[in-house]
Order: sequence, then C-alpha cells, then structure tokens
Amino acid sequence: MSRTPIVKDIFYPGDVNELISIIEYFYTNPLGIGELPLKINSEPNLKSSIGLICPHAGYEYSGITAGYSYYELSKRLGDETTIVILSPNHTGMGARVAISNETWETPLGDITPDLDFISELIIHGLFELDDIAHLQEHSIEVQLPFLKHLELLGISQFKIVPICCQGMEYEEYIEMGDYIHNVAKKLNKNIVVIASTDFSHYEPRETTIKKDAKVIKNVLELDEKALYDTVMDNNISMCGFGQVITMLHILKLFGAKNADLLNYMTSGDISKDYTSVVGYCALLIE
Repeated sequence: MSRTPIVKDIFYPGDVNELISIIEYFYTNPLGIGELPLKINSEPNLKSSIGLICPHAGYEYSGITAGYSYYELSKRLGDETTIVILSPNHTGMGARVAISNETWETPLGDITPDLDFISELIIHGLFELDDIAHLQEHSIEVQLPFLKHLELLGISQFKIVPICCQGMEYEEYIEMGDYIHNVAKKLNKNIVVIASTDFSHYEPRETTIKKDAKVIKNVLELDEKALYDTVMDNNISMCGFGQVITMLHILKLFGAKNADLLNYMTSGDISKDYTSVVGYCALLIE
C-alpha cells in the first residue's frame, strides 16, 4: 500500500519539472539562501541527531522559509538517514498518535518508511498504526518533496517515521519524545526530527510577529515547558506547538545545546496583505 498525495497541484506543483524548478527557486531567490543545498558531511552516517522546525503551508507562502531548514539539513546528512516527522492532525480523523507504515508517493519519487523504527515504537501503547489519520493530513506530505529533492541532488537517501498527533497533553508530548529517543538509542541511530508547524494564524502582521517572537525565544532557549505556557497564556494559534515540544525534548535527550533561528516570514511578506497573516519559521536544534 502507498499513501497518495492529497495537496499536489494545490500546495505545490504536481508536474516534476515545475516542482523541481520551484524548490530550487526557494533556495536561490533573493529572499532565500542564495544557492542550492550542499553535502558537507562526508561520513556515511549522520554525525549527531538534529531537530528542525519547518512550515507546512502552500509553497507559494512558506517555501522560502522551508528552504532555510532543508539547506541546513543538507550540510549535516550521511548517506542514509531516518527522519521522524511530527505533524499535527488538522482533520480530527484517526488515532490520537498515528504512525503510517506505508510508502509515501511524491511527484519526485517514493519515500519509504523505516519499518524497524516503527516496529519498535508501536510496542508502546501511546502509538498506533493508523493510516486514517494521514489520509487527508497535509503537514507531513508537504515536507517530502523537499526531502526527495535532496535525494535527487545525491545528498542522502531517506526513510521516514511519519507521526500525526491530536488532543494530547503536555506530559504526553514529553512521553512521546522519551519513547522516540529510546528507540533511536536501541537501534544505535542518530536521527533527524522535523516538527511540522506553522506559527500564528490569521491575525494582523504586527500582532503575529509579537506573538511568534515569544515562541521563538522559548525555542532558542530550548525550554519546552515555557513554550507550552507561552502558547496557552497568549492564545497563540500555532498548530504544531506540541510537535515542537516533543522535538525539543528528544534533542535535549541527545545532548543538544544550541538552537538557531534560520528564517522568519509571514504570508504578508508574499501577498502584501498584512491585515491577516500566518507566521512561518525555520529553526535548527543541534
């Protein structure tokens, strides 16, 4: 079985050449990095586990920001990499913590699941094999063309662990991080953990920037509990804040000491409509 794209030709182009062209534009345009991704790590394995925050909106608005995260990822990869992708559940369908073990189709080629990693995770009662939660959920899918593009550039090969969550408490996001870290250690793997999230939604640009700055500060300080409190206390409509909590917790268990803000934009920077914007952020934790 395979998971077929649901936002192809909506969030990103379905045509192969057009998709490659637009991804490469996100890297090379004046607001982007200025060059295509690079392979700097010559070792066969990922030197250390890393975490990334990546947006999941339509590429027109969030693609430039996503490019900053994937550019930094490209410099750290080994030949083969397991990527745990944590996403919110926007639809309410399926299990609370749903893992897919299907192959995921993209216009640039398929990406396979890490079945060994998934088999270890589902031993724990928090996780459930469930494809229903992933059927109409876009926030993992939009990450995959960027990953597949890195494969096409010869930078790395990927297997993924797609995890979609809904309705969880702070302690459960922490517990999920403990389990993921333990499996990675058991399998003797360094991993990449991607928290797929947009930041504040549909408020004026000035309000959005102020709210998002509070969350960004918490991430830069590697303080997942402060992030949770910030979101709750300020009514911040950040759809994947729990996924960021889990990602931060995992990386701290791996010994991460630094977080870097790579890029921040709002949809208004593209649309020029500043009355109601969405915030997008790229951050690296290592």
